[in-house]
Amino acid sequence: MIELTNTNSAEIATELRRARVRAGSPAMGMVMTLVIVVAEDDAEGAMRAARAASHEHPARVLGVILGDARGAAEIGAQVGTGSGWTGETALIRLKGEVVKHPESVVLPLLLPDSPVAVWWPSHPPADPAGDPLGRLAQRRITDAAAAVRGKTKAIYRQCEAYTVGNTDLAWTRITPWRALLAAALDQQPLKVTRASVTAERISPSADLLAAWLADRLKVDVTRTSSSGPGITEVVLETREGPIRISRPDGRLATFSSPDRPDRPVALKRRELPELLAEELRRLDEDDVYAETTKRLLRMEASR
Repeated sequence: MIELTNTNSAEIATELRRARVRAGSPAMGMVMTLVIVVAEDDAEGAMRAARAASHEHPARVLGVILGDARGAAEIGAQVGTGSGWTGETALIRLKGEVVKHPESVVLPLLLPDSPVAVWWPSHPPADPAGDPLGRLAQRRITDAAAAVRGKTKAIYRQCEAYTVGNTDLAWTRITPWRALLAAALDQQPLKVTRASVTAERISPSADLLAAWLADRLKVDVTRTSSSGPGITEVVLETREGPIRISRPDGRLATFSSPDRPDRPVALKRRELPELLAEELRRLDEDDVYAETTKRLLRMEASR
């Protein structure tokens, strides 16, 4: 990593080119730019997750740390390649007046003719699409579960602000649950009369899963609390008996359905790099997530 102080976008871009030459590869096959808007304390973990995800999605990764907006503008950066990265990386620290206009620094560093994704590992903006950096992106990734303030309502704020290209890792976390539940009804096409989701009291993923079930099955869904970890049980009630997925330990679930023996199912809680990699696989609109956000807001309004 090369340290740059009192720098600017042109110098950062030049150092990225030099890093490619030092790596012996003038073209690194990068498919996108990933911008990570992160606090100083969270930067190391977020960049580590992005490095792991870059093995599946070679990218120019730009970490942006927004510091104190008071005082004269100051830009510092650490630039490099290698060390486990499949593309290029720059960790950029902004202070002073430039904090109010981070897009002026990031825009010249975006890969030309390739998609842009912006990820907020914590402190998600209330309106990602209206954020100065969010406006540069085709994909905007938040994480309501990691919100430091107002965690209880964080997912509802993201649902209210939803626009094409927005997504939240709380939704990504329930992909295995949704796949297993859909497969259960494919194998036994029973009529579901009602459903319940049991999880930790504050679990954006459980709220979204309940809304998804209500939207897809057109039934009432009860949301109850447990000590966790995460989602611990989903039950679909049918006239023939319940379809139940129970995961009390966050790793192995028991799948039960009418007239069939119980069977264990691997349903481990996934790590951040895997979640991020999944979200970067698609840059088009997630219609199902869009409908689920509307349903969740309607369920919240009716309480």
